[in-house]
Amino acid sequence: MTNKSSKATALKVLLYVILIIYALTTLYPFLWAISASFEPLRVIVSGSMSLIPKEFTFSNYQQIFSSGSASFPQWFLNSVIISVIGTAINIFFNSMAGYSLARLSYPGRDKIYYAFLALMMVPGQVLLVPNYVLLTNLGMIDTLTSMIIPSAINISFIFMMRQFFLSFPKDVEEAARIDGLSSTGVFFRIVMPMARPSIATQAVFIFMGFWNNFSNAIWYLKSPQNYTLTQGLQTLISSDGHSNYWNLGMAGSVITIIPIVIIYIIFNKYLLQGVRMDGEK
Repeated sequence: MTNKSSKATALKVLLYVILIIYALTTLYPFLWAISASFEPLRVIVSGSMSLIPKEFTFSNYQQIFSSGSASFPQWFLNSVIISVIGTAINIFFNSMAGYSLARLSYPGRDKIYYAFLALMMVPGQVLLVPNYVLLTNLGMIDTLTSMIIPSAINISFIFMMRQFFLSFPKDVEEAARIDGLSSTGVFFRIVMPMARPSIATQAVFIFMGFWNNFSNAIWYLKSPQNYTLTQGLQTLISSDGHSNYWNLGMAGSVITIIPIVIIYIIFNKYLLQGVRMDGEK
């Protein structure tokens, strides 16, 4: 027993050492990016990496919001509009579709469910060209709508909501119907409020997906005033085609992280609860 306990302890220590090394390896570039955002360009390109700024300055943040980079606030606003509206639409349709597949009875329901499962295997990159052709025919290219419509639903979260609604007690719905609520009333007044953990879980991940979406922006957005943050920062880093403004890119990257951190802090309680409830199912 002693030898087994010693081996288990040794393996646990080794595991923690590996995890700590991995965490530090992952965290170091992130901390360096924050440090670099407070340093002038010549220090960054000198090749000396340091977690403590050698020449601390706010000029990068001032320059990114100056008249020369006046597009940055517009890119930020575009990303907020796309992410908020896209997340709201996804929550609405994903929840309704999940509830439909879990609770309503109609011909072909199971076939639709299995078709959704099959579509989950299709990589999103495969749909870029068909979506581009469709959006071009609809006249939506180079508009913020082109970033929202192709991602208006998410099959993975439809499946997640279906799993939640399958575990939802039917007695609650039946009691609400006895009290006179219609099926629509039951869904919006009873089911949706009680599904807050699962809704918060998908809200966080969907918002992050819209906020960090780069491939769709490259395809669908052409005018600089319609750029999102990810696309705008890429052009900002090499704005004249020759110079790489890494100092501005680092400052912009740090700013883009702030909304995600805020969203996570707000929904953290519901996020963990939602993941636990889905895992139990």
